[in-house]
Amino acid sequence: MYIVAIAWLYVVLMMSLTEQSWVAGISTFVLYGAAPLALFLWIVGYPARKRRRQAQEQAEHKANAATSGDSAP
Repeated sequence: MYIVAIAWLYVVLMMSLTEQSWVAGISTFVLYGAAPLALFLWIVGYPARKRRRQAQEQAEHKANAATSGDSAP
């Protein structure tokens, strides 16, 4: 997935370098490349973030259960 993102940024960078002015080049890079790619990676990365958060919550729950079990008489 990251190779596609890198390739897309390369294409957009080449597009922005061919613009007539530096303002147009920067806006092309941001509006065609960085902003849509950031949104896409954020949406596609949601399942991984969700799994990571659930694993962390399970680990915390197990740690809390082990700690409370040891301190009980």
